[in-house]
Amino acid sequence: MVMERQLISAEDFLAIAARPEYDERSIELVDGEIIEMPKAGGLHGQITFLLSLKIGIHVVENGLGVVTAAETGFILERNPDGRDTVRALDIAFLSSASVPAVLPDHLLDVAPDLAVEVISPSNKVADMHRKIRELLAAGTALVWIVYPETHTVEVHTQSGATTQEVDDTLSGGDVLPGLEIPVREIFPASATS
Repeated sequence: MVMERQLISAEDFLAIAARPEYDERSIELVDGEIIEMPKAGGLHGQITFLLSLKIGIHVVENGLGVVTAAETGFILERNPDGRDTVRALDIAFLSSASVPAVLPDHLLDVAPDLAVEVISPSNKVADMHRKIRELLAAGTALVWIVYPETHTVEVHTQSGATTQEVDDTLSGGDVLPGLEIPVREIFPASATS
């Protein structure tokens, strides 16, 4: 007997994620299927905080929009057959032109202008490349992938990718005008010495 695979929509995913058995688990919806994400470690959290602080201060001081953290869920793709994709992001920026100042308390049905992911040892390269493609296809203009082990940041746009080294400076470009962050400053001081 062949069992038909049940595909999950973004709305069903939200209801499933609210169940008690998922309280201590990080999950995403990829092409209609739930995948479990490993919990992040201390260094991941520290880097995410340092980078979100720098982005957040710039965004607030310049009235540019909203910054999210804490694995906020974004609906990146909807399909009529239920093969929706919902991705959780370490950090995201949404311009004031695309969202209200106070976000709704549910999955965001808009692609962020900037998406940031900090790589953990358990992240798989193929999974991260797929996530980057999904973000860019959904309309995200700028994706930063932070690699704590090598102290580098991959910068992805529609026109390609570059790698910023520890002595380089990240730029917000047209997405976050005026934002300049020395790569060195997003890693704890002892990690780059």
